[in-house]
Amino acid sequence: MDARGWDVLDVLFVSGDAYVDHPSFGVALLARLLEAEGYRVGIIAQPDHRDSASLQVMGRPRLFAAVSSGAMDSMVNHYTAAKKIRRDDAYTPGGKAGARPNRAVIAYTAAVKGAFKGLSVLIGGIEASLRRLAHYDYWDDAVRRSVLVDSKADLLLYGMAETALLEVARRAAAGEALREMTDIRGTAWMAGQVPDDCVSLSSFEAVSGDTAAFGEAFRLAERENNPYAAKPLAQLHGTRAVVVNPPALPLGEAELDRLYALPFQKRPHPSYRAPIPAYEQIRFSITSHRGCFGGCAFCAITHHQGKLIQSRSEGSILDEIDRLTKHPDFRGTITDVGGPTANMYGLACGNESAKIACRRSGCLYPKPCKHLVVKDSRAVRLLKEIRQRRQVKHMFVASGVRYDLLEQQPDYFESLLAHHVGGLLKVAPESTSEQVTRVMRKPGPQAFIDFLEQFRQRSRELGLRQAVVPYLIAGHPGCTVSDMVDVALFMQQHQLRVEQVQQFTPTPGTLATCMYYTGRDPLTGESVHVARTEREKKQQKALLLWQLPESRKLVAEALRACSRENDGRTLLGGDGQRGERGRPRR
Repeated sequence: MDARGWDVLDVLFVSGDAYVDHPSFGVALLARLLEAEGYRVGIIAQPDHRDSASLQVMGRPRLFAAVSSGAMDSMVNHYTAAKKIRRDDAYTPGGKAGARPNRAVIAYTAAVKGAFKGLSVLIGGIEASLRRLAHYDYWDDAVRRSVLVDSKADLLLYGMAETALLEVARRAAAGEALREMTDIRGTAWMAGQVPDDCVSLSSFEAVSGDTAAFGEAFRLAERENNPYAAKPLAQLHGTRAVVVNPPALPLGEAELDRLYALPFQKRPHPSYRAPIPAYEQIRFSITSHRGCFGGCAFCAITHHQGKLIQSRSEGSILDEIDRLTKHPDFRGTITDVGGPTANMYGLACGNESAKIACRRSGCLYPKPCKHLVVKDSRAVRLLKEIRQRRQVKHMFVASGVRYDLLEQQPDYFESLLAHHVGGLLKVAPESTSEQVTRVMRKPGPQAFIDFLEQFRQRSRELGLRQAVVPYLIAGHPGCTVSDMVDVALFMQQHQLRVEQVQQFTPTPGTLATCMYYTGRDPLTGESVHVARTEREKKQQKALLLWQLPESRKLVAEALRACSRENDGRTLLGGDGQRGERGRPRR
């Protein structure tokens, strides 16, 4: 501040992540955007929320403080699916755990209000975004109030928040109080009563005591996900209502390009002396787009980034790569070019009127929307132009791909296999049970089989030793132990193995979490099986790791539990087949 001649900040950001000046870190991106608009911005990363002095180091900001838990919900960051404390934190120097408090948005907001009496505070980021309404909390095993109520913040910003934050800053600078800003898209605010123009959801008191009311509230809220057609939502908490305005409109290409042209240093703050694992993973990666139209039940991306794909121009991406090649640590390898799903770059709805009226939560389930345009020419051209950059020796796609789209993207598939698989290609069938993938809103097993056959055949033709790494979930709603036996047999039949398994964690705001809590699919009304005991969860996980000696006891136990001992010879006796493992390219 002294070096810049600032005696006071306009906006103070408080973040649960370490400070990395990289566009993949939300607080850094928003701070750079406000800076570009002429605001004086400061960032306090991972302060001690129990010590006011740690929040007062840059003084009281003139306009407001902006609080985020960081890139992850703090409870997901701290606890495993088994509710055990994690020993590391990828967003902290040295990977050390414990640098942010539980329920960080609530704790930081209270700390800021204690340090600066009367200061307006807004909250945002993934934790605030997905907890904007009454929500099931796995760690409390209960429905919690909106985080706006519990934090006592003045305003909540949800989603990616660039346009909302700029509008808040502009109006705050003009003298308007945050609590008076009730008409900004992508925000939630407190009202004395339910406004007339809102979709009224069952109250917190109702949904916290009645699973049917919770499911119905989720169904109604899910319908209002299209920014072009959504109505405001309102949910009473006691005598006051949380009002959620419609989502922000998606950014246009020029707006997105502007964000990534901001002067990011692509480095952690120089005060850090230990590496930050999350930064090490993404420092030479490129974000080509945001949003995902997959609509998977367990995923929060659609609820945060939206289902509409927002792609940068090829020129913007190439300019960023040219700047990245000048980074002092760059050695010629781009580790990723993608987004939530790499092969959705450049894709869009082909019918403008249908897009504006659409109420679907995704564009691929139960079958691809007829209006979806999946041409791969733009993505193929981008990959080719990157390969032709003299400074780029290798460029990989590590974001993961939707394999069910590749059949309609033959040129992208060919380019991917020939040039951009670093020996292993990540795909996410999540399950190979027809019944379970239906609950997940994922393609069934046949689409995965077709993909595997094409992947292996074309890799052989190219003379490349490449393998598929399938991501699978244990314990997802709708999945029984018997379903998981089928998955294990599928894996063995198709010579696939995994060495790590994702245990389903009911994270706030997702369709799968609603099913976990209520035992029903709120969109269809169907009952779904929920693995609630630790024993069943361990059995399901062991079945996905059937090849490991330490899994044998639990696998045998699982087979007995679902009366499928006859499959034990295949799974426990072994059939001599070897699964795919990570092997180097020739």
